[in-house]
Amino acid sequence: MELRVLRYFQAVVRERNISRAAEQLHVSQPAVSRQLKSLEDELGVTLFERGSRNIELTSSGEYFSAQVNQILSLTDKTLKNIHEDQDITGSVVIGAAEARSFINVAQSIHALRKSYPHIQTNIVSTNADEIRSQLKSGVYDFGVVMEPADKSDYDFISLPGESRWGLLVPNSSPLAKKDHLALSDLEGNDIIISGQKGMLNLLKSWYGESKRKFNIVATYTLLYNASLLVSAGVGYALCLDGIINTNQSDLNFIPLEPRHTAGASLVWQKDIRLSLAADAFLKQITSDLN
Repeated sequence: MELRVLRYFQAVVRERNISRAAEQLHVSQPAVSRQLKSLEDELGVTLFERGSRNIELTSSGEYFSAQVNQILSLTDKTLKNIHEDQDITGSVVIGAAEARSFINVAQSIHALRKSYPHIQTNIVSTNADEIRSQLKSGVYDFGVVMEPADKSDYDFISLPGESRWGLLVPNSSPLAKKDHLALSDLEGNDIIISGQKGMLNLLKSWYGESKRKFNIVATYTLLYNASLLVSAGVGYALCLDGIINTNQSDLNFIPLEPRHTAGASLVWQKDIRLSLAADAFLKQITSDLN
């Protein structure tokens, strides 16, 4: 299975049309068609449902397409990182949870670019579960995860600062008039929580018991989407402060009392050889935090 053929496949998936893909690739349509047929024969599956104008992926094709995107992304990243000169070039991919502590990462990226302006940093906003998966596959170089987090498989640096837990509520809610909220204020309400693994266990630890006293009506990965659910009246979002700017909005963040906070860590896989670009970033942030 050649990378060239995978790129042909990726172009056809993107264009949904062999002729347009061939034009984009600067090769003939019959050549692309032959390569796709050979690919299907090699895999022993049908990847495309061929129609009159556009072609669609089969279920096997959808799965294969997702894997091809990861393979080519990792290949491109690897090739970019090995073609380096004395002025370190390449890319660094960081999967990051939404957290105030990310400012430390941002500041180190800014300092890094002064020394190595040709290093490109790619930030992917996601949660700890996806970070764990993508670090293991090599797609991400680093991850920023919120505590508590299982870091047994990682090397890590704790980032300074903490974020406080609270409730994102509409200004029209009676809760918006309070300076702080107790856990009892959540009881009986519709609550939107992070879908990250371990969130329910965290709530149990706060309450000191396993029985949940409020109704979970939705979960979120990115808080911005959860804030829209709050604005639409779906429920109140349990979240960390400093992520959603509530100024001049219809929302208000009310902190929990007693105080519940979360820190963040920069993590990366143990016992792996980092690219020169990733190693330069790690040295930069280590220096900045010491």
